[in-house]
Amino acid sequence: MVYVTGDCHGDFRRFNTRNFPEQKNMTREDVVIILGDFGGIWDCDCSSREEEYWLDWLNEKTFTVLFIDGNHENFDRLKEFPVVDLYGGKAHKIRSNIYHLMRGYIFEIQGRKFFAFGGASSHDISDGILDANDYEHWDDFLRVYHSLVKKRKSFRVNHLSWWAEELPTEDEMRRAEQILKENGYKVDYILTHCCPQEVASLISQGAYKADILTNWFNTIAHMVEFHGWYFGHYHGESDIYCKFHMRYEKIERII
Repeated sequence: MVYVTGDCHGDFRRFNTRNFPEQKNMTREDVVIILGDFGGIWDCDCSSREEEYWLDWLNEKTFTVLFIDGNHENFDRLKEFPVVDLYGGKAHKIRSNIYHLMRGYIFEIQGRKFFAFGGASSHDISDGILDANDYEHWDDFLRVYHSLVKKRKSFRVNHLSWWAEELPTEDEMRRAEQILKENGYKVDYILTHCCPQEVASLISQGAYKADILTNWFNTIAHMVEFHGWYFGHYHGESDIYCKFHMRYEKIERII
């Protein structure tokens, strides 16, 4: 069995047995894939007691937990986990039963091919990115930070609540294209956090603007033959053009 669900932001209560009773009949051969904004590795410098509790709780589940990265991930910490071979691709091993599917690889799970490519642009930074390194004194940074909070500005802090790695590099995209080429531009499922710009513009009525990733996903959507494209990011449940599926809190079985 393979299930998909959307953004968690560190809140994994949807996976308790009351909300997700199907897990009673699942094994470690079965997987649940989180479509970005996993959020279970978030606290800066080191993990908190609460974070450790929830990672251990997830690790004890009967099924295997896989996730792609979203825009709200602590990339500084995520890249510190060991890289392992998994289902024919590369992944960060978080726990014995929790893995981060790295960008641009194809993973063969239960006889199906999944192309995974995380990342997205943050929509909550209209007032900019604050960087402590731009200030000579820590007190000056704090003064600006608290002023922005008081004014209810929409901003984030570099390497604290925002990372430039939320969007891919050219190398990541080119490597992904090469792997797709090697697979004849054909997979069963595509897993991403954001979606092709053509779809994003439709679901937002033009509110979500294009970026390097959503434009590239337009190319991928026309280049690759696939059965279904699943994505999170937009905090809603919707099916578009029969092939594109936005998921949030719903846990959907696809295999």
